[in-house]
Amino acid sequence: MSVAEAVEPTTSLAGHNRISTQALTSLAQAAAAEALGVAQGDIRADWTDDDGLLALSIVAPIRIPALGDVLRNPQRVRGMGGSIWDRAVAAKAMVLETVTRLSGSQLSRVDIRISGAHVSEGGRVQ
Repeated sequence: MSVAEAVEPTTSLAGHNRISTQALTSLAQAAAAEALGVAQGDIRADWTDDDGLLALSIVAPIRIPALGDVLRNPQRVRGMGGSIWDRAVAAKAMVLETVTRLSGSQLSRVDIRISGAHVSEGGRVQ
């Protein structure tokens, strides 16, 4: 049995647990990368204080289908998760839930600014 298993969740232990800003930023970038379909390195995440809670600002590109593919098959937009607007709104909720669940930090909001598009050529739609 590990120490973590031996300690009941309601037991209070002396000491401090802190999650660094760098760790929170990496977590936010990974969550946004997954939600937007781009590389983690393409994402910029910044934190601000919002009346004692954390507000997250994401600037990132988003993966889109090639326009020629959309002209040939308009269902590609739906297959990618909808319009850029719809996907950004869904990504906000996904990032908020993921960062909160994995870090235990309380976020007041997530703001996403789409800074560009990465075109997904052909292939299967997720």
